[in-house]
Amino acid sequence: MKFLGTMKNESGVLSIGGIRVDKLEKEYGTPLYIMDQQLIEENMKSYKESFKSSKFDTQVVYASKAFLAKAMCQLVEKYDLDIDAVSGGELYTIKASGLAMERVHMHGNNKTLEELEMCLDYGVGSIIIDNELEIEKLSKLCKKRDKKIKVMLRLNIGIDAHTHEYIRTSKHTSKFGESIFDENLTNIIKKIVIDRNLDFIGFHCHIGSQIFDTKAFLEAINTMVIETKKISQNLNIEIPEINLGGGFGVYYTDGDVAIDINAFMKTMIKELEEKLEEHSLSVKRVSIEPGRSIVGNAGSTLYKIGGYKKTYGGIKYMFIDGGMTDNIRPALYQAKYDGVVANKLNMVEKEVVTVAGKCCESGDLIIKNGVLEKGEVGDLLLVSTTGAYGYSMASNYNKMRRPAVVFVKDGKSSLAIRRESYEDMVKNDLFIQL
Repeated sequence: MKFLGTMKNESGVLSIGGIRVDKLEKEYGTPLYIMDQQLIEENMKSYKESFKSSKFDTQVVYASKAFLAKAMCQLVEKYDLDIDAVSGGELYTIKASGLAMERVHMHGNNKTLEELEMCLDYGVGSIIIDNELEIEKLSKLCKKRDKKIKVMLRLNIGIDAHTHEYIRTSKHTSKFGESIFDENLTNIIKKIVIDRNLDFIGFHCHIGSQIFDTKAFLEAINTMVIETKKISQNLNIEIPEINLGGGFGVYYTDGDVAIDINAFMKTMIKELEEKLEEHSLSVKRVSIEPGRSIVGNAGSTLYKIGGYKKTYGGIKYMFIDGGMTDNIRPALYQAKYDGVVANKLNMVEKEVVTVAGKCCESGDLIIKNGVLEKGEVGDLLLVSTTGAYGYSMASNYNKMRRPAVVFVKDGKSSLAIRRESYEDMVKNDLFIQL
């Protein structure tokens, strides 16, 4: 397994943030999400320092769906990032953290009336309109409350990024945004522009997630600049902002070549400046929305090995005390992960095993045919790069408890999310009258 961030080998035991994982297991139990705070902060700083231009303002917006907790909101505030949300639950969590709500940008293809009301009541910075139906819905709410809200329109720019089918968001058949090829697009934008309750500030796009092909992002820049210029001329309006979304690929396993944040952000800025000049378009601000690339490599999941089993069919299983309830991605879209027997790093003997979770599903497999140190019952398995969409997509299937989340840095650990208790899982259950 490739060591990421502050990972080190301390006498055969893996340490993260200056703390050995066996110590973390004793204090917090397993399964346990471990977040390398230093790496998160370094990634945030890299984005802030490299995504800058002398010709327009820039902003980095953290895509909170990757991982959201009050502790993450603290770091967002510390490094002067904005943050997005896609649900009432995310909005509520951000507000509960104390983060200024004008830093929040609300997404979603089917925002409910309750969620839009929360946006207006909380005073979010902007709402990214996904479709024509949402215009009227939002306008009525604004009029009722005598409020005006900044809005962007999400465009589907038709770029088919090379990534998994489930995380492509800019195909012609995508549920997200209004297509730039739709003949009615200008009328949709005009409807927003003339609405007294809506303050139209620009366009948003997002072409997908976990993308390694940097050419796709540059193509998106070119398309967005051309489309913005065309609409600006057709409607004789200024369009001050462009949001290019996120989706920057990170390392999971051998073969993945992660996007170099510092280098590629500078490339994006250069491309933006050149395309804006080429098309004689002036914008005041350009934003990006990284999520996975900020927290993905910074997160790991620690498990305890409960047993081994060699099947008649020849597969050797390693059983762990977690599984698809804390990491659904392998079952959902065949995501691949690296792991290590974290308390036996110096073990020379290796074996090929398939790491299986404890849920009652044949597909509850975290690593298939992985080459790992030869372990024993009670040893610790660590799976890397689970910081994005691990906790966010965790569930109570089979009534499994969601794990705790701990942040580690400089030899200190901070519990960010408590382990769910059995009482937590039934607190909303009610008896019915029979």
